[in-house]
Amino acid sequence: MQYTILIQWSDEDNCFVVFLPEFTNIMQPCTHGENYLEALQNAQELLELLVETALENGEPLPKRQRFQTVPISQAA
Repeated sequence: MQYTILIQWSDEDNCFVVFLPEFTNIMQPCTHGENYLEALQNAQELLELLVETALENGEPLPKRQRFQTVPISQAA
């Protein structure tokens, strides 16, 4: 799967929360984990389910975001 997974600690929830920014049709954050690895595994399982469901329903998959570097001269 070549989709973005953002994992962030949440003091409010006392766990790692997961965001899938390309999947704007689902609630964000969309899953979580007690530790980073569990959050990542849950995110991967959810991504597989979302892609599988979209394909089964004949729905288009979200466009993947591309990582872009910013030259140092533009970052300042």
